[in-house]
This record gives sequence, structure tokens and C-alpha cells, in this order.
Amino acid sequence: MTETPIIRLEGRLDTRTVPAAWLGAMAVLRRHSAVPVVVDAAAVDYCDGAGVALLLRLLSHRRPAGATVTLRGLSPKYQALLAQFKVDDYRGVDELAGGVKAESLPNRVGRITHAMWRDLREMVEFTGECLAACARVVVRPTRVRWGDVLSIAEEAGVNAVPIVVLLSWLLGVILAFQSAIPMKMFGAELYVANLLGMAVLRELGPIMTAIIFSGRTGAAFAAEIGTMKVNEEINALETMGLDPVRFLVVPRLLAAVAVMPLLAIISDLVCLAGGAMVMSAMNVPVTTYVNQIVGFVHPQDFVGGIAKSVVFGLLIAGTGCLRGLQTKSGASAVGQSTTRAVVTSITLIVIADGLFAVLSYQLGL
Repeated sequence: MTETPIIRLEGRLDTRTVPAAWLGAMAVLRRHSAVPVVVDAAAVDYCDGAGVALLLRLLSHRRPAGATVTLRGLSPKYQALLAQFKVDDYRGVDELAGGVKAESLPNRVGRITHAMWRDLREMVEFTGECLAACARVVVRPTRVRWGDVLSIAEEAGVNAVPIVVLLSWLLGVILAFQSAIPMKMFGAELYVANLLGMAVLRELGPIMTAIIFSGRTGAAFAAEIGTMKVNEEINALETMGLDPVRFLVVPRLLAAVAVMPLLAIISDLVCLAGGAMVMSAMNVPVTTYVNQIVGFVHPQDFVGGIAKSVVFGLLIAGTGCLRGLQTKSGASAVGQSTTRAVVTSITLIVIADGLFAVLSYQLGL
């Protein structure tokens, strides 16, 4: 029976000793490329960033199936340092070729599928943590930093009113003009009010507000928490015994739930006002326009739109906070987290809106 090759590391693993150890360890891996290899770090008495880089390189070395690299004996304090990095993030780098090897299509599909599954699992776990934290808040409201909630609500809500008003006004004007063109062919310009009332209150108002909120506030949440993660402020909170979800996420969720319905209402009113301006230019009195909307639109249309905005606010705030907490190290990490937050938020908004549409159809609303 073939004896398992062992790479023994000892003494200090720092910037002076790692280069020689790196070359020797990689030579052993190349020599025994088809069998499992054990890295014995029991004799390591000091390990800094350079040593962690060496261990990550050994553990992430691309090898055939079954020819694994196993680490043993590493001191718990250095194991905690190593645990801050994910080996999968460094797997596949071929240093001899000076870059990343080209992946086969099956490997790429499998890696992407695994990453999506891991991301979905983290989203479910984060949702559970948020629900538990919110439940504790209901039991003990004094645990929430309400000053932070008000400050976040002001930044996310009050300061967002100008851009919401501008875009909603333009949307109402554009929709009224575009709808009036075909309606005028049949002498039915008056029914533009019906179209605007239904479309804005049920769909366009909440969705327009959600997209603005995602690009403005969801991205800000991801950038703020991501910067804290890069600067190790999240680790500092955990060291002091503070739960990052309760301390950072819950105030943002509460602020989003509070301001999103108000922004949606403002968007609805301004959008309909833009339509009223266009209808007035077409010699339709504002009173007639308003009566047409009131007679056609039902209260459940308005309530359904507000309910959507609450759900959209939760999705946007939760996604922004999650992507911020998932931020990795590096100069581009915060930008990547911000981009992922916006893309994921808009995707979830569309999915949630589709579910609302199906539910409304099934309930006959």
C-alpha cells in the first residue's frame, strides 16, 4: 500500500520563509499529482498573511478527482485566520501558466450551478435570521436603535422624493401622450384616464418606485455594509457581542417598510397629475379626468399597489444588506456587491410582481 505523501511545514510562515516553502510544497504536489497529499502544519508557530496565502494555494491546487490536499494540525488561532477565506474562491488558478486555465463547458456549468445554489442557500439562511431578529424586535421594541431608523428613513425616503416626483411626472406625461394617439383614432381620448388609473395604481407606480429605490437606496445599503465588511467593522461588532443583523439590517428593513408605501403614493399621485396635464391640453377638463378615474378604479387596486410596495421595500432592503454582508476583500469588492444588489433586487421585484399578478387573478381582484 502506497504511503500518503506529507508536506511538513514548521516554524514561521511569513514573507521571508514562505517563498522557499512555496516552491518546495508545489514541487511535492507536482511529483505526487495523482494521489492524496497531506499538509502537516502542527509545527507552525507563527502564520501571517503570507502563510495563509501559501495554505490557500496548496488547498486550492487543481488536481484529479480523489487526489485531494488535506490540512491537519494547524493551530486553532491560525485556523480561524484561514477560515475567513473560502478555498473555492481560489480554486483553479494555474500559477505555472501565469493565469487561469480555460475551463471546460461542463466544469463551468457545474461551477455556476453550485454558486447559484450556494447563493440561494445563503439567501434562505439570511431570511431566517432577519425573521428571528424582527420577532425579537416585536417582543422587545427597545432593542431597536430608533434614531438610526429615522435617520435611514430620512435618507432613503425624504431625500428620494425629488427624483421620484420627476420620473413619475415624466412617466405620466409619456403614458398619456402615447395612449392618446391610438385612442384619438376612435374618439375615445377620455378613456386614457381609465388606462392611466388602472396601470399606474396597480403596476407602474409601485414598480417605478421600487426600481428607483433599488438603484438609489438598495445600492447604498450594499455599499455601506460592504465598506464596513472590507474595513473589518463587521468583525468588530461580532467581537463586541453585537449581532450585525439586529444592529445593521433590522433598522434598514424597518425604514424601507416605512418609506416605500409613502413613496409609492407620491409616485401614483404625481404620475396621474402628469396625465391630467396632458388631458387638459386635449380639452378634457380635470374634473372629468378625475371622475373618470374614480369611477373606474376600485379601492383594491390602490391597496394592492401599496401592498406590493411594502413587499418590494423588504426585498430591496434585505437584498442590499445581504450583498453588503457577502462582500469579499479587495478593491473592487464593494462595487461588485453594489452591482449584485441592484441586479438581484430588480430580478426579485419582477418575480414578486408576477406572483402578485397570478394571485390577483386567482382571487378575482
